[in-house]
Amino acid sequence: MGAAIDPRKLLAEAIGVFTLVFAGAGSIVLSVGNAGIGLVEIALAHGLAIGLMVLALGYISGGHFNPAVTAGFWVTRRIGSLEAAGYVLSQLVGGIVAAVLLVLLFPEGLRDASNLGTPALGPGIEFAQGVGIEAVLTFFLVLVIFGTAVDRRGPNMVAGLAIGLSITMGILAAGPLTGAALNPARAVGPALLTGDWTSHLVWWIGPIIGGVLAALLYHYVFAEPPEVVEETTAL
Repeated sequence: MGAAIDPRKLLAEAIGVFTLVFAGAGSIVLSVGNAGIGLVEIALAHGLAIGLMVLALGYISGGHFNPAVTAGFWVTRRIGSLEAAGYVLSQLVGGIVAAVLLVLLFPEGLRDASNLGTPALGPGIEFAQGVGIEAVLTFFLVLVIFGTAVDRRGPNMVAGLAIGLSITMGILAAGPLTGAALNPARAVGPALLTGDWTSHLVWWIGPIIGGVLAALLYHYVFAEPPEVVEETTAL
């Protein structure tokens, strides 16, 4: 039998995604009718949320906070199957709890007008295009995670900043096109609370493809031999 999963890791993963959804989706809710909150502020809210959580809790769980990141760790054998499943479940729970609190605490009119920050495809963006955009942006995110937080040769001390900025970059680059969720757990909570599952698989297929490709590239091309045989965490 495998070792039991440390519940502290699962709680850390849930809190990380909770922070992302509460701050990120919350910033979208507040942007409705508020000219002072635009794409830059929304991008910063998402990026700061993850960057700070990586710094605060990354040393406990590895700071995945994203099923696509966990998938990348799993395919490169840095996390076992049971623990990976526990991580993903915890991430989804954290996002759902955050969405519930947004419904309970934020003004109803803003929630309805913003669709609770649920990611959506922009005008003229087809399903396949959305998948491609999310895949490319998540590829960058996971590549940054492996390069700054996983690889011992990387600048570990700035990992939280680099990871947060990669999310900020993604939203600035393509937020109006797909919402630039880059994270299935970011999309699930708001979708569940609003009942809007339109093109929802975009935010599963795209991020997981991009995350897995980035992880495999770093694992087999950039990492030194010791990196591929030891199970590691992000911080």
